[in-house]
Amino acid sequence: MTPRVTRTAPVFRSFDEGKARAFYVDWLGFEWTGEVRIFPDAPLYAFLRLGDFHLHLSEHHGDATPGSTVMVHVDNLRDWHATLAPYPNMRPKPQLLPWGLQMEVIDPFGNRLRFLDQAAGR
Repeated sequence: MTPRVTRTAPVFRSFDEGKARAFYVDWLGFEWTGEVRIFPDAPLYAFLRLGDFHLHLSEHHGDATPGSTVMVHVDNLRDWHATLAPYPNMRPKPQLLPWGLQMEVIDPFGNRLRFLDQAAGR
């Protein structure tokens, strides 16, 4: 029997909580749903969510590799893009590609999020 997958949560490497919050929460609109520090000065492990997409950010050495990529399937990419305020050094634009409308953003730690709206490409 195959297990029923109920959720996935990629882990991205992070190096600065303030920059992570500014990018993910303040700019993209993620919800910061929780965090863990084993002791007060320990590296941060954070839980974020954007709709049904869950993402973990880790400051722990060895948890993830900076420069990773995740594909996030979304609806209404054009409308969401129109609500995004300018972000320093990045002006992402959705591109119509053979597999749908895609917009890529790069977080302050070099990780890429590719938002894909397949319905918009039809």
